[in-house]
Amino acid sequence: MSQPIILKTTKELIQWRGSIQNRSVGFVPTMGALHEGHASLLKKSRAENDISVLSIFVNPTQFNQAQDLAKYPRTWDADVAVARETRTDVIFSPTFEEIYPDDYNYSVHENDFSHMLCGASRPGHFQGVLTIVLKLFNLVQPTRVYMGEKDHQQLQLIKKMVASLFLNTEVIGCPTIRNNDGLALSSRNARLTEEERKNSSLIYKTITTAKTAQEARVALEKAGFKIDYLVDVERRRYVAAYVGEVRLIDNVQL
Repeated sequence: MSQPIILKTTKELIQWRGSIQNRSVGFVPTMGALHEGHASLLKKSRAENDISVLSIFVNPTQFNQAQDLAKYPRTWDADVAVARETRTDVIFSPTFEEIYPDDYNYSVHENDFSHMLCGASRPGHFQGVLTIVLKLFNLVQPTRVYMGEKDHQQLQLIKKMVASLFLNTEVIGCPTIRNNDGLALSSRNARLTEEERKNSSLIYKTITTAKTAQEARVALEKAGFKIDYLVDVERRRYVAAYVGEVRLIDNVQL
């Protein structure tokens, strides 16, 4: 099992990308702390393309709370092991200075859906997400990009940005990977206590069985969850709920 090439600078990535013309490139952008959900994306990228690329960059511009950024798990050695096991060819892991040489003077704004749901309670979040994603797409020039449906709002915004800005890539949404009890896999789950982790399975169970969003909200609040939002939008039910200090999101098709 070969070790992935690790590229740290945009110059290295651009040079490498220029050396593989006429080959299909699959891309999985992440902030690291990889789990089975990420591994499923990397396996699909590997299966459907000549070359598979993973990015690992904890993007400060999408965090609206410094403490949330500071607590985000960093698991580099384990992440490299996942890349190796999924036969990923390249890991791009830049510094802030490499990816934001303008110190974030230029950014991408979306003026509608990004202000709802997570965007309503996390001002500037999707501005940071769309900006980093556009930068990564311009650098990697992927044929196909693989992203999980757990972050469904993010997935829809990125798909619409790709269409709006005429980017030559295909964004493929992949099913949410869940534990046996239904809890969506997330890097944030590592911050839950054993009891919180067990209780968190109620989120998926409730949003899939409640007849209405309001009924689901009441049930989860009774169970001790602090609800940020729980709404139905275009035949999909979205939820963000706090388990202790940890904010978890999920969604299901209605």
